[in-house]
Parts: sequence; C-alpha cells; structure tokens
Amino acid sequence: MKPLEGKVAIVTGGSRGIGAAIAKELARKGAQVAINYQSNVESADAVIKAIEEEGGTSYAIKADVSDANDIQQFIGSVKERFGKIDILVNNAGITRDKTFRNLSEEEWNEVIDVNLNSVYRTTSVVINEMLEQKYGRIINISSIIGQAGGFGQTNYAASKAGMIGFTKSLALETAKNGITVNAVCPGFIATEMVSAMPEKVLDSIVSKVPMRRLGEVDEIAEAVVYLATANYITGQTINVNGGLYM
Repeated sequence: MKPLEGKVAIVTGGSRGIGAAIAKELARKGAQVAINYQSNVESADAVIKAIEEEGGTSYAIKADVSDANDIQQFIGSVKERFGKIDILVNNAGITRDKTFRNLSEEEWNEVIDVNLNSVYRTTSVVINEMLEQKYGRIINISSIIGQAGGFGQTNYAASKAGMIGFTKSLALETAKNGITVNAVCPGFIATEMVSAMPEKVLDSIVSKVPMRRLGEVDEIAEAVVYLATANYITGQTINVNGGLYM
C-alpha cells in the first residue's frame, strides 16, 4: 500500500514548476490530487495527464487564489468530487520585483495578496473539517528569500516570511487535533523563472551554493511528501537550498 493511499490533497499553483512536481509526487505516493490554475489550461491538463498515465487520480479547476469566491468554489468542488481534504499545499506565488523606492502600492498588494493572503483563504476553508476529522497536513511553500531577504524583493520577502510566522502559529493551535503545519523553503530551483535569469547572474548564484548547483523541482516535492507522511513534525521550516542558507 502506498503511504498516501486514501488521502486527498490540494496543491495550489499546481499546473507548473514546483507545484506540478509536488502534485505528481503526491499522486505517486497514492494521494488523489486536485490542482488549480489561473489561465494556462494546457499546463494543467499536462499535469493531469501525467498523473493519470502513472495510474493516479487528479483533477484541475480554474481558480484565482487572490479571489475568495474562487477559492470557496475550488475547494468546494474538491470536497464534492473526493469527499474530504487531508493535505493542503499552499504553493501558489508570484513575483513583482523592484527596488523599494520604485515599488508601487499595487505591486506590493498584488504579491501579498497572492502569496500570503491566499494562504489564509485556503486554510480557513479546510481547517474546520481537518479539526473535526482529527487529521490534516498543511504545507506552505515559502522561500529562502523569506529568511535571508532578496535585493529588489521587499514585497516577495515579506510575503514568504509571513508564511513562516503563519506556519508556526497555526501549528501551535492545531497540534493537539492531529494536524501538522510546516513550511518548505526552497533555495534557487531550476524552474522556468530562475532559468530565465541572465547567465552571469545564475553563475553568481550557483557559485555561492555549497553544493554548486541549482535545486531540482523533484527535490522540493520529496520534502513535501516527507512532511505529508510524517506524524511528529510540526511548526518546522525545512530548508531545501543546497546549504545556501543554514
């Protein structure tokens, strides 16, 4: 029997990059997986197809994590389809990088809304059911930038640091009810966004990583599965960064 057999997982932003890798790995471990996408239905369909080709069960729906009604409808449809929710992976995120003096209030609010406020929205919809069933795994995908900061990323760093504080506080509130709440902080991972950086910038980043390479999306997915299957780990921040931040 697979370790997540019979479990139902939601992965926000699961149509590409780290989110897609997480969705696929959860499915490989036996979970039924639901993902949302905002606009790229082709990418979402590709994830669903990949999961189903390996014998898994998955489901995708168009939903904007910055819209409370979309979140309600998305999670409601997952409950209707699969009957419950056991695992929530808050992965959806965006960047709007600018130095602070050039950062508009709109760009600040957009990143906070998608990256941090969405964590409140999704978790608030699933938490009561998890408390009632005395089981739940909430895993928030933060970032090394939320720990160490990043030039031109005050909005992104604030949102990702906020996720860590949210994680620790909710873990304290829910531990006695069989719910674990943890965060994963990726370093620089070989996604489309990172790979699009100028070669000199990438070389500079890699030179500072003790392992001398970028991380792989599957390495983040492995950490998520570990937390999804662990029973006595909560309120923790798991760093997957090749030793760049310790």
